[in-house]
Order: sequence, then C-alpha cells, then structure tokens
Amino acid sequence: MTTQNTGMISRIRSTIETAFYGNNVIQIKSVQEAYQLAKMSPGTVVTDMDVYNAGALGLEDDAKVLLFNDGEVTGRCAAARKIVGDSGITQDTYSGLLRDAVYASRGKKLYHAQVYVGLHSDFMVKANLLIPEGHENILYNWMMNFQATSAEYDAMYKTSKVIEGESEIFIFSDPDWVCSDHPLGMTLFDSDHNCAALLGMKYFGEHKKGTLTLGWSIGSRNGYVPCHGGLKKYTLDSGKTFVASVFGLSGSGKSTLTHYKHDGKYDIEILHDDAFLVSHEDGTSVALEPAYFDKTQDYPAGCPDNKFLISAQNCGATRDENGKCVLLTEDIRNGNGRAIKSKFWADNRVDFIEEKMDAIIWLMKDPAMPPVLNIDDPVLAATMGATLATKRSTAERIVDNAQMDTLVIEPYANPFRTYPLEEDFNKFLKMFRDNGIQCYILNTGHFGSKKITKEVTLECLETIVEADGKYVPWGPLQNVQTINMPGYEPDWSSVRYTESVMGAFEKRMSYLSASDNLFNKLPSEAAKSVDGVLSVLKSMCKQSKIA
Repeated sequence: MTTQNTGMISRIRSTIETAFYGNNVIQIKSVQEAYQLAKMSPGTVVTDMDVYNAGALGLEDDAKVLLFNDGEVTGRCAAARKIVGDSGITQDTYSGLLRDAVYASRGKKLYHAQVYVGLHSDFMVKANLLIPEGHENILYNWMMNFQATSAEYDAMYKTSKVIEGESEIFIFSDPDWVCSDHPLGMTLFDSDHNCAALLGMKYFGEHKKGTLTLGWSIGSRNGYVPCHGGLKKYTLDSGKTFVASVFGLSGSGKSTLTHYKHDGKYDIEILHDDAFLVSHEDGTSVALEPAYFDKTQDYPAGCPDNKFLISAQNCGATRDENGKCVLLTEDIRNGNGRAIKSKFWADNRVDFIEEKMDAIIWLMKDPAMPPVLNIDDPVLAATMGATLATKRSTAERIVDNAQMDTLVIEPYANPFRTYPLEEDFNKFLKMFRDNGIQCYILNTGHFGSKKITKEVTLECLETIVEADGKYVPWGPLQNVQTINMPGYEPDWSSVRYTESVMGAFEKRMSYLSASDNLFNKLPSEAAKSVDGVLSVLKSMCKQSKIA
C-alpha cells in the first residue's frame, strides 16, 4: 500500500496528476461499466464468443469477447521511450510539451480508471489511468489485465504492507496525440515520481508495459528484484519442491515453458508468465497482474485455450459454420495478434510463492549455444543475464530497417527498466552468490543452423528440475557445463565452431564496453568475467590453428 507522499512532486508528476481532477473527467468504477463503454465504442467487434465465468470477473454473465483493431502499428516501440534521468532527458526538456498535450485534451471527455498492481498484501500499488473518449477498449483491456478495484481487493489493499515514500501511479494517455518532432509517438516516464505519459500510442501493449514499468520501478526501490519472465513451483513425487524462473522476451518461449504441465509428472503451481517481483528479504515472489496478454498466432479457431479469452486486439474475425462471429487468430491480418486471457486459463495459478527460487533460466536465441548450459560462476551468471541475447519478435515495432533475425542484447529480458542496470546486476549477483540459486541458459532458437525443438527444450527443463542431467564442461570452459543432447553436440575440434562461440562472447564484450553512460554501465567485474571466457577461447583457437 502506498502513502500520500507529498514529497513525490515534480513538474511532470504535477502536470499529469492535475489532469485527473478536471471537470471533463468521468470516473469508471467497475469493469462492467468499462465493458459497456467498450462494447458501444465505434469499431468494436462484439463476437459471439462467451467470456468464461464472466460473473467471477466482475462482468455480466452474458458478456462476450470484444475485438478491437488498430491500424498499421501492432507492437511496442522502444524508440519512443523517454526516461527522465536518462542521458539528456530532464524534467525541463519535456514538461512544456506535456503541458501542451494535456491542454489539448481539455475539449475531450476523459475516463479515469483505477487498478491494483501486485496481488498480495506484501506488495500492492494503486494505479490510475486517464484516457480520452474513443479509446474505451484500451480502458477496458487495462482494467481486465490488471486487478480492478473490488470489495475483496480494496480490503486487501487497506491491510497490505505500507510502502513508505511512494505514492499511487498516474498515467496520462492520449492515443490521438500527433507531434512532428515525435513521429513514432512518445512514452515519457518519470519513474522516480510514479507517473508516465503515453502519447500517440494506440497499441494496448504500451499501456500494459507502461504500467508494469512503474510497478517494477517501485519494487526495485523497495527491496524487490523486478522480473520480466515466468515463475513456477514444481513438487516432485518425493515431496521436494523446485522453484524455477525463466527470463525472455516475447517469442522466446517463456509462456510455453511457464505453463507447460509436463504431462502430469509434477504438481505445479504457476505464479505468472510475464511479470513478478522477488523479495530480497525473504525470497518470496509476488505476481503483479491476474490476466495474461498473449499472442494468438499459436491458438487457431477451435483451440480449447480460446475458451478463456476476455478480449482480443489486432486479430481478424469471420463467421463459423453456424454463422457465429468468431476470432481469426493466426496472425493473418497482421503480426502480433493479441488477446487477454483470464486467470482461469491456468487452473494451477497462485499469486504468491513462499519458497525461494532454486533456478534462474535465461532464455536465449544464440546459435553458438547448445540447448542447455549451466553456469557455476555467480559473476558470469549475472553477466550473462545482463547480456541476454535473443532475436526480435513481432511484439516490437521495428524501426530504422532493423532486421527481425538480428541478434540483439536485452539485459535481463527487460526493455522496460527505468533505473541503472547496475542495480539489477547487483541484485541478481546477490541471488547467485549468496542465495545459492543455480543459473542455466536454454537456447530456444537454433544451434548453428539446426532448430532446437520444443521437445528438446522441455527435456532439458526436466533435467534441471530433477537434477539428473549428466553435465560435462562446455569445451575448455570449466565453469560452464552442458548436456550433450543427441544431434546438438558442440564440435570443439572445429575452429569454425570455436570462433562462433568467441563471436558470441565478443558481442557481449562490445556491449559492455559501449555501455559507458550511467544508465547501462556495469561494474568492472562483469567485463572481467567475459574477458576470462574470451582468453580461454582465444588460447584454444590459437592452439588449434597451430596444430
């Protein structure tokens, strides 16, 4: 629970929060009210698909899945993010532009909604969204994705742990905003003061991740490790538990691995597949949102999972054999079709896990890496997370002719960080070094040119859970081990392969060397750990060429 902190004042915060109290603002007090507004909003497709267990979600029993589509843009745009405190971005730089944006909204009807970020009394923050008439579907999706206020959660919030020095989150959004100086739109974050402005952003994902960005920042300041990933607890036949977390960007397989039930081999509890916090104090984990914002391309019409849809975005619609209006979900209309699925999708869902994590798994798409690696060195483990390599997905709005198959580095798979990277590095290092958490890498892309199948990845995951993998050193690297999976054996006798591994680590070293501003700079021990790996590889490669 946050307090009314009068010290949390800034030009941007004051500009945003003041807009919430205008005489053109209408309070939306329930998800049912938001549903009715979205249902009647121009362009909404009211399908004939029922919302499962709608009453338990605060909706009328006859609620239908609503579809709303955007135009050209169907993904997040990292290039539009401006973070106050980052290099060259100050309160003065953007406060005038923001005042004009709020001023321009005075002739519009604005909707104000509230939700909770955090689903356990250990961590709950109230968030507020202000958005103009005409964007009722964004409003509805936001309330359904997070935990809308209700008698149950209002009572939980009142008795939740007080987060001293913080205040509620305030987000001002105007998707219709246009500025020639910002053709991509702008997402402006003043995370030190728990506020943001989302300008020119019609894609709902900007609102979801924008809200999580501020929630993660609050957690980071208050003894938590912000996590963009999935977490699940396994209970084995022996009664032993194993808590594993997977970190990866959209398309890396984190949702698949988080929700996989392993054919009933284990008793499984799922915290979430996208956003959670881990306490540094006691190792417990808290989910930040009840619902799931998932890609629809893997869920064709008739898929049983579609039973749990609440709403959909950027999907086609068609008539089935009975003349019913249904979703066309396989990314035919565009890439990155999305849907919000209710908490009922995972029948083993929990909002809090008391047991400490046993393993952190970085999900990468790096062709130099075999299907699974185990890293013994805590510094290298934290550094590999800080230099997590993967490929872009359709969830992102790609600009400047960037290629989808380009290998990119995204620290800890969290492009929504608004604080110095060193803070995350030190927190993960502490978990590896002091808390005995194991570190693994699962390559969910290709090994060389050979695709690593879902079945191979799941087999590797089970060996991690059951601690029965036969690990051997990864070539000359004694503090990095692998399992020689049939068909994916590293050929260290090949200079070409050794050079490909060197290239993977040289890319990381280049990233660390280029991160010279305070926002992305890491302690020298990070570069030293990568340099140690490169020294061993260069020595081996040199000897091979001599031989």
